[in-house]
Amino acid sequence: LYFSAQGGILFFYHIKDLQYEMKICVDILKPISSLIFSPDYTVLLLVTDEGTVYAYKPAHSGEAVKLLETCSSCFLAADFLTPGDKYCVSVTISGEVQVWFLEDGTCLSKLNLDIEVHV
Repeated sequence: LYFSAQGGILFFYHIKDLQYEMKICVDILKPISSLIFSPDYTVLLLVTDEGTVYAYKPAHSGEAVKLLETCSSCFLAADFLTPGDKYCVSVTISGEVQVWFLEDGTCLSKLNLDIEVHV
């Protein structure tokens, strides 16, 4: 079980039977608004309240790598485009939908919905 706290810390709970172990995976120092696993569960996207997207690879237990940072409006949500884990789609509060190449953070396409988006 992965979850985040207000301070930007990603936690992992390993639960087996009635026993559990908690581990701090990474601290990105920014509040995390959502966590999204890639379809093959190898990459976990961490979306912050400030509009930054990080990638964390649980198998490597390393640091989270900053992938994307919005400049016009904060990300409201992001998710992987399947199949694979090379592309993601995001939407900002201002209604801009973007497709990203995650390897280098290149924005491949944008569409403005001309409406404010809410969850």
